[in-house]
Amino acid sequence: MLALIQNHPLIFGVALLLMDLLAWRIIPSELRTWRVLGRVLCFLLFSTLIIDAGLNPLQPPPWPGSTLNLVATALEIVWWLYCARTLTVVLGLLMPRIGHAGRLLQDVLGAVIFLVAVVAAAAYVMQLPVKGLLATSGVMAIVIGLALQSTLSDVFSGIVLNTTKPYQLDDWISIDGTEGKVVEIDWRATHLLTGKGSTVVIPNSVAAKTKVHNFSRPYELTNVSISLRVSTQVRPRRVLDALEKTLQGISALLADPKPKVAIKESDLESMEYEASGFIRTGQNKTEVRNLMFDLAHRHLEAAGIAFSSETPPQPWSRPRLLLEDVKIFRALSSEEKDTLSQVMAPLAFSAGQEILGLGEVADGLLVIGTGVVSAAVPDGANMIEAGRMGPGEILGEEGIANDAPSQARFTALTSCVLYRIERDAIRTCLDARVEVRAAITRLRTFREQASRNLLLQKPQAIRKGGFLSWLHKKS
Repeated sequence: MLALIQNHPLIFGVALLLMDLLAWRIIPSELRTWRVLGRVLCFLLFSTLIIDAGLNPLQPPPWPGSTLNLVATALEIVWWLYCARTLTVVLGLLMPRIGHAGRLLQDVLGAVIFLVAVVAAAAYVMQLPVKGLLATSGVMAIVIGLALQSTLSDVFSGIVLNTTKPYQLDDWISIDGTEGKVVEIDWRATHLLTGKGSTVVIPNSVAAKTKVHNFSRPYELTNVSISLRVSTQVRPRRVLDALEKTLQGISALLADPKPKVAIKESDLESMEYEASGFIRTGQNKTEVRNLMFDLAHRHLEAAGIAFSSETPPQPWSRPRLLLEDVKIFRALSSEEKDTLSQVMAPLAFSAGQEILGLGEVADGLLVIGTGVVSAAVPDGANMIEAGRMGPGEILGEEGIANDAPSQARFTALTSCVLYRIERDAIRTCLDARVEVRAAITRLRTFREQASRNLLLQKPQAIRKGGFLSWLHKKS
């Protein structure tokens, strides 16, 4: 076998190249080290074979004018390209692609290595005048550069972005008004996965020139904000108070950095307000924004503020208007709600005052009219906050349904006004409407389950937002 190889080295050299390509395909990509070692071994064997055949990659083949000379020239050129490819895979093994910056560095080094290999093959094997070739290639490079000016701008902008790192993979950013998660950064463009599930490809030259808003810096925080326009006829202090209560009513917002409300701009007809805060990166930003809009609407409505000056005045009283927002009363007719609203008595509470104590049996159903209420459940000797409640939500349903004590302690976080429906009035409504009784039963069951899951630390059994869902989805 050894003698056969020595007699036909060029044939076995070609066979070795084919074997290398086959091995690279067969060995799984997970066994990267073995793939690289196999390629290095094949390259060394290939080099040994062509040297034993009398070839030298630094010189042209010694058989001018023969068919064998053409095959030998091809093998020497292949040796240079094979050498370049082997070096690039070894560099890839020694320099893992950590982020997109590492990938671009490897690509640049690989391009330089192949360029050197091509020039060396032209100079040593084909005996071409390298200086003339380089001069000609310089002119061609200018022509190609002018033709690919836009693409080259994207390439060099990509290098700048990798150097300055205004954003990285998995960051949530906004580029030129397009918001999304960075899923890929290549030579030409940045790929964003938007909140709608679509992919937007933004050229790197655009990203390098425009304003980039990175919502993931600092990395553990994500900003959430909403904007609302209110008529200039409404005093700004009333709107600011309502929006501050909105932010206090969302437990998902972090206390530090502190949520804030600001006036962005104003014209003759309306003023634009912005309420913003921060959540932990990884939380559902869309769900929190939706809740912010919902609570803002409820708190503004509780303050008697309409979103537009063109909104006609509502003839209902505040208690009657609240009944439209309470989900358990949706089955009641308009006349029944009118009757029930007449027996709703207002109760005022200051910030920090206990509204309903743990284990206390409520003597009526309480409907939050204005303000923010905190619900806390016992965890051994301590109390932990389970959620926050706003206008249109209820408490005390345990005592109304079954004379059961409250399973949570409810405290006013801000000054609040609640409306109490006496036990006799609400029980009359329950007896007349089985739909209302069933809704209270479902609400109570849901809240009890949410409390158990919270104490057992099983967030997978609760919707995102945890006990917060009990407060704004079921009341």
